Parts: sequence; structure tokens; C-alpha cells
Amino acid sequence: MNILLCNDDGYQAPGLAALHRALRALPGVQVEVVAPEHNNSAKSNALTLNAPLYVHQGANGFRYVNGTPADCVHIALTGLLDYRPDLVVSGINNGANMGDDTIYSGTVGAAMEGYLFGIPAIAFSQIEKGWHHIDAAAEVAARLVGRIGRHQLDGGRPWLLNVNIPNLPAEQLKAPKICRLGRRHAAEKVITMQSPRGETMYWIGSAGAAADATEGTDFHATAAGHVAITPLKVDLTDRDALVYWSQGLQAMLAGGGGG
Repeated sequence: MNILLCNDDGYQAPGLAALHRALRALPGVQVEVVAPEHNNSAKSNALTLNAPLYVHQGANGFRYVNGTPADCVHIALTGLLDYRPDLVVSGINNGANMGDDTIYSGTVGAAMEGYLFGIPAIAFSQIEKGWHHIDAAAEVAARLVGRIGRHQLDGGRPWLLNVNIPNLPAEQLKAPKICRLGRRHAAEKVITMQSPRGETMYWIGSAGAAADATEGTDFHATAAGHVAITPLKVDLTDRDALVYWSQGLQAMLAGGGGG
């Protein structure tokens, strides 16, 4: 199995190194790393379209790109690699990607880029920052890759999984659970500071607390010590509202009136 490995914390991040070591230990697995040069958290699926991108190789042997996580996967799949990977893996992220986090996550964005190219993909994150018990998380991630990495859905369709791992020793981690995404409250207030030139600087506030952490959500599972696995999809269509808006639009157009 050929794996393309990426992340959003940068090519020198401990989570990437730990996951690389664990994946390489799997029998019959080859791992290629193409990761961002610097931290690119919360870059989602952003692609760099108005500036050139460069690929270099670091002292650790990993190739890195002066762009976003999605840039890394996109470049790898459209010209950098001379083969098509069997699986795209992203992580391990320094902090949770649960609930609404997945919309912003560069970790998920990298995995999703592979999924959009028709390749199965998995995003891995630890729920707390600081890399505590990162080797245990990497072992769990590698075990999951070894067991489900070659799995194909009916019809051979690709799949996209979002996995969140509690920061616990291996013996304290509970069995994986399939979960839905929870929800967060709105982010905390923006942080303002004065620059040395007297201008106001703005820093995006921290993510809000969990608003929906009920049983069945990723928040609930990880709080109980389980590894949370959430299947994701890209289609953002609100299918329940299609009929409502179709009928409403017809009524609005029939009503006439100026714009």
C-alpha cells in the first residue's frame, strides 16, 4: 500500500514524525511525505493560485511546500509523484478537529483533497494540544490504517474519515466508535492589541465550547476515552430544504415586483 502523508502543522511537527514512524512499521507499506513548510492550521481547503509554489526536502527527509495542506496534496497528485497513492493520510494534528472544526481544519482539508481526487483518505487529530502521548496516538492511527486502509465501499467509491484520538496512554484508550459530528458554540471574542505603531491588531479568538456533545457525537466519545471516527462527505446541499426553496422561489418570481 502506497500512502501519501501530509499535515497542517508543518513538516517538522512531532505529530507528523510519529505517524510516519508508525506507518512505516506496517508490513508492505510505503510512505511518502509532502507537507507544508510552516504551520497552516485553519486553512481548510485553500489552494494558492496567485503565487508560485516550491518543493524542497528537509533534513528529516520529508518534502515540504511553501503552501497550504491542500496545495501539498494537490501538487503531489497532479505531477510531483509518478504514481497514484492508495491512501491519503493527514496528521496527526496538534488539537481536536471535531464538530464545526472540520469546516476550518487544514488537516481535514488535506485529506479531503485526496478524497476529491478519488482516493480514500483519513485525517487524524489528538483532542488536546501539546503532543502528550503522541506515540500512543500514532500506534492507534497506524493500526486503523492497517485494518481499513484498503477497504472499498460498494462500487469502489472513495471514502473520507475524520479520526480524533484522546491524549491518553495506549492502555487507557478505549475502542473506536463511529460518531456523527457534534456542534460548537460560536467562537470566543476577538482579541485586540496595540501594535508598536499604535494600530489595533486583531487575533481570532479561541473556538467555542461544545454546544452538542450528546451521546453519538465525536465530543461525547472522546470525552469517554474512545477514539472517534466520523465518515465525512463533501456535498453541502441542504437536501431537506430543496423543496422549500424551490416552491418559495417560484412564489417569489410569480409575485413580480422590482429588485
